[in-house]
Amino acid sequence: MKKTLRNTTAAILVSAVSATAALADSAKEVAVAEMAALFVTFDAAAAEKVMAKDLIQHNPSIPSGSAPLIGFIPALKESGISATTHRLISEGDLVVAHNEYKNAKLFGGDHLVAFDVFRIKDGKVAEHWDNITAFAKPNPSGRTQLDGTTKITDLDKTVQNKAMVTDFMNTVMIGGDGSRITDFISTETYIQHNSGVADGLSALGGALAAMAANGQPMTYSKTHIIVAEGNFVFAASEGSFLGKSSAFYDLFRIDGGKVVEHWDVITDMPTKSANDNGKF
Repeated sequence: MKKTLRNTTAAILVSAVSATAALADSAKEVAVAEMAALFVTFDAAAAEKVMAKDLIQHNPSIPSGSAPLIGFIPALKESGISATTHRLISEGDLVVAHNEYKNAKLFGGDHLVAFDVFRIKDGKVAEHWDNITAFAKPNPSGRTQLDGTTKITDLDKTVQNKAMVTDFMNTVMIGGDGSRITDFISTETYIQHNSGVADGLSALGGALAAMAANGQPMTYSKTHIIVAEGNFVFAASEGSFLGKSSAFYDLFRIDGGKVVEHWDVITDMPTKSANDNGKF
């Protein structure tokens, strides 16, 4: 299986990734195989092998089950869509892919950025979540939603980094205790990939203050998923952004016990869905 994956997924993997355990390693392989079958080889038989028939789907545009996705493969091939995975992390049975899609009008735009989350069970994708947005021009610091560090390091710090981000989400983002933000985010290095915010903690503070002053504060109400591998920690949350109920998918890079780099995708919560599973 590994040899086959090396041959079929090079087009969607930007850099090699290492796993923290055998389960995480096999989970990554399954997620990569599924993405390759859908977006590289357009191979329905290969997709069927790595997708559970009763796959639980959280994308509001797609019904649950593997059949709708497999049936969509000819249209994907015809569209000329391409996918590139820029970052891939896993913990246990969960895999997070930071993806770029081009020629993606079938997904709502020509050039898109997404976080895809997969739960793997018995060697197949059993559940899928995602958050997708348009690729934007570089932010005030010249950074895009996709560039930056990709290398996974500090595997021995996975547990403590996950605990730190969990504390940050509960204390600052959900709890609203801004006085403790420097306990979690570096005051020396904070590289920002949000398309509207510059590098540095002061720029983040300014953006949040401006939204609050306009009566549209960004608030987090609940974090549903946290996945960590080494220096990367991913969180999927819900809350409010620009006055609308929103889904926040955040990826943090940790160094020295603090957040030093951040990527995100923010979308409105769906009002209608092709499935009954909800966004989270």
